[in-house]
Amino acid sequence: MKKFLSFTAALTLSAGLAQAEMQAVLTGGWDGNRVPDGQQCTLFGGNGSTPPMRITGIPAGTAMIVAEYNDRSYQPLSRNGGHGTIGYAVSGDSADLPAVPGLTDRNLPRGVQVIKKARGTGEYASDGYMPPCSGGRGNRYTVDLHAVDAGGNTLERLRRVPIGRY
Repeated sequence: MKKFLSFTAALTLSAGLAQAEMQAVLTGGWDGNRVPDGQQCTLFGGNGSTPPMRITGIPAGTAMIVAEYNDRSYQPLSRNGGHGTIGYAVSGDSADLPAVPGLTDRNLPRGVQVIKKARGTGEYASDGYMPPCSGGRGNRYTVDLHAVDAGGNTLERLRRVPIGRY
């Protein structure tokens, strides 16, 4: 059995007596503490991709998990998908979100789309997700996850799920 270090983030929302709980577990060598070697941007010798994740407790009616990747330590890219926003088509109450290659909006895994490219400019520009690119200064990278229905309405969200420092 392969042992993965994982980070679990949970958010419990209550509406009267009903409760919904969505959780995210990082996989593929990501532990939420440190960005794995090689997963940084090409400017710093990497070829990074998004961390793969296992999402459970997805609310009924969810058509897509929208992931907004951020660098919480660098204000211009610290929120609203500063490092890119990726949509993952899902069905059911759990899903495995695949790793998505950085810097591109082409040849993505099936059911995955770039919703908004990263906001970096110049040598930091990207057509999709921008992998961690702080040069190893210990910046804190997170992802905000939104369970969205077919009409684009957010059903539930997890905020600031740690994906690691770089």
